[in-house]
Amino acid sequence: MTPSLLPAMTTTTPVPHASSSATVMSLITRATTELAASGIEDARREARLLLEIAFGMTTGWQLGHGDSVIAEPDLFLSLVARRTRGEPVAYLAGKQGFWTLDLAVSADTLIPRADTETLIETLLAHRPQREAVRSVLDLGTGTGCLLLAALSEYPHATGIGVDRIPAATALAAANARTNGLAERCSFIVSRWDDAISGRFDVVLSNPPYIPGCDIPDLMRDVIDYEPLSALDGGADGLDDYRVLMPALTRLLAPGGLAVFEIGIGQDKTVPELGRSAGLRVADIRSDLGGHPRAVVFTL
Repeated sequence: MTPSLLPAMTTTTPVPHASSSATVMSLITRATTELAASGIEDARREARLLLEIAFGMTTGWQLGHGDSVIAEPDLFLSLVARRTRGEPVAYLAGKQGFWTLDLAVSADTLIPRADTETLIETLLAHRPQREAVRSVLDLGTGTGCLLLAALSEYPHATGIGVDRIPAATALAAANARTNGLAERCSFIVSRWDDAISGRFDVVLSNPPYIPGCDIPDLMRDVIDYEPLSALDGGADGLDDYRVLMPALTRLLAPGGLAVFEIGIGQDKTVPELGRSAGLRVADIRSDLGGHPRAVVFTL
């Protein structure tokens, strides 16, 4: 969703005949009450964020203009209603920040998360020389977040993003254009590496890794709105790793590395799958919450 233009406002009291108009403060108060009643944590902060999404009013502006009147608040109120039903803020905004990028998101892709930035941090730690990486493959690209973040850090690299959902590859391509990286990457609709030939300096992936039995316990924001196909990793969460680990032996160039995201409790099982496929586990790094999140594989 593109933020709307700021409606006509005044710092005077509401016009009596404009029954739909309301002050900034009254709208925030109403939204806070509705969001809190639906179980949203930090409801007041989210109310202010939704007002910024709707009309471009920053929190700083809101704090200084609580008496200002919004003549037509329906867009904001509709966002509040959608949020009370659990729709993620990123989908309401139509975008999400990742690394140094601003990415469009849609219900066809997972929302990029800060934990996944651990993969880029890990890549940079293992390949600090920016000219050392020339080719990148992103398996299960979604929004393109991993591939585009890598290309933004390695100016001589080109890359390919793969996703089995056509709408996801279209979104990733749009994100590449928005971030000035379209000339250095392409996107392919494929099941994992089925359509890929050649070898790459870097392979990145955040495959589905939630065990099927744990899906119902996820937050409603996730299970009701984000694509199940990007979450469900089968009975034990490892189905896609079993496919991808053997594939790495033909995808990695000599001296190349793969950085894979893992779920909580998978820091032993996923590395073992890699070793069984003939790979070496070079590193396991934790996210900011202290959970092992990124595994580095080499030939």
